[in-house]
Amino acid sequence: MSNKVFIATSLDGYIAGKNHEIDWLDTIPNPDKIDMGYQAHMESIDALVMGRNTMELVTGMDIEWPYSKPVFVLSKSLKNVPEKLEGKVFLAKGDIKSINNELKEKGYNNLYIDGGLTIQSFLKEDLVDELIITTIPILLGSGIRLFGELDRALEFRCTKSERYSNGICQNHFERYSG
Repeated sequence: MSNKVFIATSLDGYIAGKNHEIDWLDTIPNPDKIDMGYQAHMESIDALVMGRNTMELVTGMDIEWPYSKPVFVLSKSLKNVPEKLEGKVFLAKGDIKSINNELKEKGYNNLYIDGGLTIQSFLKEDLVDELIITTIPILLGSGIRLFGELDRALEFRCTKSERYSNGICQNHFERYSG
């Protein structure tokens, strides 16, 4: 069982600009269409957990819903999922530990945790087992940070680092408990 984060950040640790923009993710050309491990990551998970903001960001893009696995959206305000996402997206309410336990009990043992606040919430509860962080070599200067405050330090160990031909690097970290 594993809760995994797979996300891109700027060199200075932002996952989005100050107006929630993510267009900077496309600033580095990818002429070879390098997958950077995304497909393997998606094959390794049973479901996704994301926040409302991330769901709205994805639905606001001019693309089809990109996930074939069930997506659980954390929201205190949503009463229903958008009609076009019924059967694909499910609302999850409650505290993070309870949601995590309920999903595990339903057989969703390997979760992809996505979205800044959602990742921070899972980290606060020490419920992240793996971090795969792809660093885009750009300085944004401000925006939405990947990491927030924690009550205590959480140790991870780097298990793999890779540099791609387009100048992007990716680091894999696993939770270390001593």
